[in-house]
Amino acid sequence: MKHFLAFILLATAAQAEAPQITKVTAIELGGTWRFDVSILHPDTGWDHYADGWRVLDMNGNELGLRVLAHPHENEQPFTRSLSGVAIPKGTKQVQIQARDLPGGWNPDTTIVTLD
Repeated sequence: MKHFLAFILLATAAQAEAPQITKVTAIELGGTWRFDVSILHPDTGWDHYADGWRVLDMNGNELGLRVLAHPHENEQPFTRSLSGVAIPKGTKQVQIQARDLPGGWNPDTTIVTLD
């Protein structure tokens, strides 16, 4: 019984690990922006994987969403891009926020300064 309880506690702790943004590159391309975002997450399969990230303004309004269609168990960290993100004129910074299944949005964001 003790081994079973320890296993449950370890599994719960592993599932609670939120996706971490390790790198962001933002490039302006003809009036819109492309974001290349690298994420580190202990994907274990279809029931637990980083399944998206989004660009937010500094007030938390979503400007763009990149859905990740499959687990990246053997590719960590991994980088995916999102093009065509319209950033309001005069915006100096945005936030990037990652999400996983089943945990949802990581409350921590990465702030990116736009040059």
